[in-house]
Amino acid sequence: MGSEGQVCPACGQPVETVIRRYKTLGAWVPKWVPGPCRNPDCPANAAAAPEERPGPQAPPENDPARQEPGP
Repeated sequence: MGSEGQVCPACGQPVETVIRRYKTLGAWVPKWVPGPCRNPDCPANAAAAPEERPGPQAPPENDPARQEPGP
């Protein structure tokens, strides 16, 4: 199961194997899956396109949670 190497489905470069788990019949079962691609030219690389990921949103200026307490 762990002897064959995992490859990126988009670029074919070797990637590390990571263990995910899922629950079945009340027990957690390991599942070996390909890890993230580290190739900077790969379209599946999550770090290659940081502008596509949504960042934290700033609250609006008139948000009561942002207003400082009065005297």
